[in-house]
This record gives sequence, C-alpha cells and structure tokens, in this order.
Amino acid sequence: MSEHNDQSFREKNVKQKIGTVVGVTLFVAVVLGFIIGIYLFGIAGIFELLGIQYNSIWSLVIFVVSFFILATIVELFSKPISALFTEKLTGKFEKLLIQFCIQGLSNWLCLSIVDGFMDGITFTLITGLMVAVVITLIELIFEENEN
Repeated sequence: MSEHNDQSFREKNVKQKIGTVVGVTLFVAVVLGFIIGIYLFGIAGIFELLGIQYNSIWSLVIFVVSFFILATIVELFSKPISALFTEKLTGKFEKLLIQFCIQGLSNWLCLSIVDGFMDGITFTLITGLMVAVVITLIELIFEENEN
C-alpha cells in the first residue's frame, strides 16, 4: 500500500500543483457540462411539446447557455428575496406559492431577456410564460427533494 500524502498545496512541487489545478478544472468543466446538457435536453423537450421553433441546434445551445448564466445571476437575488417573504409564514402552501411566483417571474424575466437578444428563437408572451412555468415547476420539484 502506498503511503498517504498529507502535504498541503503550498508544499507540493510545480508538477503536482499543475496536476491538481488541471484535475479540479476538468472536474468543474464536466459537472457544468452535465448540468448545461440537462438544461439543453430539457428545454429542447419543452420547446418540442409547445411547438416552439428554433433555427439550428447552435441557436438552441446559445439560448440555453445564455439562459443558464443569466438565471444563475438572477437567482442570486431572487432566492434571498423569496426567503425573506416566506420566513414568517407557517403554511407550506403559502410558502410554495410565493416561491413559485418569485421564481416564475425571475425565470420569465430571464427567458424574455435572452429571447430579446436572440434572432434564432422567438417566443410569444403566452409560450414564454408557459416555458417559465414548466421550468419553475421542475426547479421547485428538485428543490423539494433536496430538503
């Protein structure tokens, strides 16, 4: 059996430091790629169900990546706002309704912003709201399973 290596990062030589940084970077890239891939296939499925057309797979990829980045930034603000509104509530239904409304509005805002900047995908108001509702439902379902 090999001896366990308890060196700190500062004590490692340059080759070990580069290997560690490359390994962590690859791990993060794979995880982010997996998450964006799930979003890509999920949104492609939602678009197929609602009859939303897109010009090419690349326009869909750009849309999903843009939405993912923007939604992550907006979520940094919407989650604490949602927590502030629901912290004093005792009813589970009321909490869920407020979370749904705030997250749904933030998802719709992100979809509308990305849609406004892209020519390859165009939503109507109703289809944009429907996509936001479906994404919000899926997010809330997965959040409930985490708790």
